[in-house]
Amino acid sequence: MKLCGFDVGLNHPLFLIAGPCVVESLQLQIDVAGELKAICSTLSVPFIFKSSYDKANRSSHATFRGPGMDEGLRILNDVRRQLQVPVLTDVHTIAEVAAAASVVDVLQTPAFLCRQTDLIDAAARTGRVVNVKKGQFLAPWDVKNIADKLVASGCEQYFFTERGTTFGYNNLVADMRSLYWIREGGYRVVFDATHSVQRPGGGGDKTSGDGVLAPVLARAAAAAGCDGIFIETHEDPARALSDGPNQIPLQELPRLLKQLLQIHALLS
Repeated sequence: MKLCGFDVGLNHPLFLIAGPCVVESLQLQIDVAGELKAICSTLSVPFIFKSSYDKANRSSHATFRGPGMDEGLRILNDVRRQLQVPVLTDVHTIAEVAAAASVVDVLQTPAFLCRQTDLIDAAARTGRVVNVKKGQFLAPWDVKNIADKLVASGCEQYFFTERGTTFGYNNLVADMRSLYWIREGGYRVVFDATHSVQRPGGGGDKTSGDGVLAPVLARAAAAAGCDGIFIETHEDPARALSDGPNQIPLQELPRLLKQLLQIHALLS
């Protein structure tokens, strides 16, 4: 599959989806996207910038959700235009899809909404690439039903992102077999290293997590076989306004990416 101008597959370079969890400011998005572009250019890693204009599934109504659709899309459009990088963002409702599709290259449906047929259909009909995050409640082979919905709505450029499976209360487990089974189904699959280490609601009114394990799982996923890696990153995760405990510090990415490329090369 061609994705944002590059080829996807085990015989092609591993690609990276990365950026801050949520749009915090234009300056932060430009700074992080610029640094990521430079890192990926040096390592010849195809890159898609990710950030959300709204996090509609935060644990508490009092926590920061983002600047909202209008301001968030304006910032993401500035990133895309100024840095000439493809951009991915979440959509949560049918009403958001057309506006988001007019700005970004990849529309992402959140894991909690992966079975929302009308949302999947609306995203599929835009002509944009669609990334569906596999719900924590789905088995790997269940993505076939989602793929059938996408294809029925005219979308051929889509992929799935594995982000862990519910494992008891406030915990997730990343089953690397899932990557194999999704690929065996004939689908492209990305591994989300940062959301897989979440502890949803583990902080009471917020999500906690084990960010130190994100690089470990990313390396395991590259070895198991995936088309791309999804990483949320921040200049200072401790000060991030969303999902800070799970984000990888930006300065640690070059070393991790080199490791992932070396592992991925063994599979090609």
